[in-house]
Amino acid sequence: MAYKDPENTLVLETTKGKVVIELYPDLAPGHVSRIKELARENAYDGVVFHRVIDGFMAQTGDVKFGKTGGTDFNPGRAGMGGSEKPDLKAEFSNVNHKRGTCSMARSQSPNSANSQFFICLADAPWLDRQYSVWGQVIEGMDNVDGIKKGEPVADPDSIVSARIAADI
Repeated sequence: MAYKDPENTLVLETTKGKVVIELYPDLAPGHVSRIKELARENAYDGVVFHRVIDGFMAQTGDVKFGKTGGTDFNPGRAGMGGSEKPDLKAEFSNVNHKRGTCSMARSQSPNSANSQFFICLADAPWLDRQYSVWGQVIEGMDNVDGIKKGEPVADPDSIVSARIAADI
């Protein structure tokens, strides 16, 4: 498929099917750069959706503790890690957290986002201007809706592969 801007399009193949995300480099340049860097390193491949709350969001991206099929998957710790790269400075904006919005997960510190992210399953206005929005699902939201729910998720779904469309 031809995408409007392949260099700024993330294609996730998940255990539920394909999810295509338009990246917002003008809105969150540091976060988009990190997502692209990790995708190009295949760091997201095999990472589980470790926290999925019905009617709220699906969280993934723990490249340290969230990998299935290897020694990195630890259900008790999935969601506690990031990458070996430094944490990112917050890039909060006025873009609303609506259904399909992709935003970085973080701790209580605004400047603690690293590799984990979430996809909103519904509008979440209480997150606006408190988390760095870096993209929007443009295809496959039905596949995101199908991801197994839980905190933590028993037998979780995962990202099979994450690629920048320009590289496919």
